[in-house]
Amino acid sequence: MAEAELPTPNSSDPTQSQSPPGMESSPQEKQQNPAPVATTVKFSIWPPSQRTRDAVIARLIDTLSNPSVLTKRYGTVPADEAASTARLIEDEAFAAANGGAAADDDGIEILQIYSKEVSKRMLDFVKSRPSSSAAPTATPADSVDLSVVASSEEAASTVESEA
Repeated sequence: MAEAELPTPNSSDPTQSQSPPGMESSPQEKQQNPAPVATTVKFSIWPPSQRTRDAVIARLIDTLSNPSVLTKRYGTVPADEAASTARLIEDEAFAAANGGAAADDDGIEILQIYSKEVSKRMLDFVKSRPSSSAAPTATPADSVDLSVVASSEEAASTVESEA
C-alpha cells in the first residue's frame, strides 16, 4: 500500500492558510493558543423548578401516609389529609424561604432554609394531631402483666421438666 502524502504548510493546498512572504511564523508561534475568552456560566439552584416542588410534595405525602419512623411515633395520616397538608407545608416553606433570605449567588442558603422549613412544618403538623391516631403504646400496667405471664410460663416449663 502506498502511504498518503500529507500536505505541508508550503504546499499548494488552497484550504491551508499561508503567511504572506517574509512573515513566516515559527513553530512556537503556531503552538500558542489565543487567550481564552472569559465566559460567565451561572448555575443557580433557587428557585426550584415546579417538577422539584411536586417531588417534595409527593415525598411528604408518602412520609405522612405510609409506615415510616415518623408515623410509628405519631401515627399515619390518611392519604387525602396528607395530600392537602403536604401542599400547604410546601407552599408555606417556599414562601418563608423566598421572603426570609437574601439572594446569594447560587441559592444554596435559600435552599437550606426551604429544606429546614419543610421539615419543621411537617414535625409541627404531626405533633399537633390528636394522640388517638398515634400507634398504641404500652402502659406500665401492660408491662407488668406481660412480665407476670412470662414468669408463669417459665415456672410451668420448669415443673414439666422436673416431672
